[in-house]
Amino acid sequence: MTSSATPAETPDEPAATYERRGHVGLITLNRPRAMNAVNSALSVAAGDALAAGADDEVRVVVITGAGRGFCAGADLKEVARGNRIDDRDHPERGFAGLARHWVDKPTVAAVNGFALGGGTEIVLACDVAVIDETASLGLPEVKRGLMAAAGGVIRLARQIPQKVALEAALTGEPIPADRAHELGLVNRVAPEGTALDVALGLAGVIAENAPLSVQYSKQVVHRSRDAGSDWDDPAWTLSDDAMKVVFASRDAREGPTAFAEKRAPRWEGR
Repeated sequence: MTSSATPAETPDEPAATYERRGHVGLITLNRPRAMNAVNSALSVAAGDALAAGADDEVRVVVITGAGRGFCAGADLKEVARGNRIDDRDHPERGFAGLARHWVDKPTVAAVNGFALGGGTEIVLACDVAVIDETASLGLPEVKRGLMAAAGGVIRLARQIPQKVALEAALTGEPIPADRAHELGLVNRVAPEGTALDVALGLAGVIAENAPLSVQYSKQVVHRSRDAGSDWDDPAWTLSDDAMKVVFASRDAREGPTAFAEKRAPRWEGR
């Protein structure tokens, strides 16, 4: 959870904003003069915004940053002053109100710029990621006598080969956009200045699908990781339990009906 300096701010500006665009919820980390470094206000606002994404009308949540940065990590000026940077009312949500905040809806990171340290940890917490071709990821905490404790050292080795993850975590060196894509840390590399547009387009494709199907597919992908071999019962039990809910839904009837009638499906999310 590393950081940049924090210039003076306008106190009336929310530290994170939320808006709904059709079936897509958009969270914008909104401390651009501080490269969206995380303080307590941002943790509260971003965590509340992600909770707002539980709205039945929202099917996908996109997270991005205001200005030229995605997130510079923890606000070290606040840390140096001895101030908290978490949401004291919701510690279970983790760093930035996002790092340990599970939601059933898919989350898409739109990495529009600088995203080292805690910014990378937010990306690792998202289900899908799009990165600007000029941006980089990385965990430079070791260069500051710190540790990537907001999920970085846990999630990085789960998403890329262990030796590559260890090199990144132990050297603290940045990972350029193309290399991040090559490793599978991000899904798309967007032309400069278009990360949000590309992420919203990807979110739109996801949002066109049946909400329950998407939610339970996400759930099984995440939870089956620790269920052992895909030939053993625990993983299949997770899948079978999800299947029972999805296949019994009204949407499971609507999908084939719409196909047969050659029209777009009208999903109800139930």
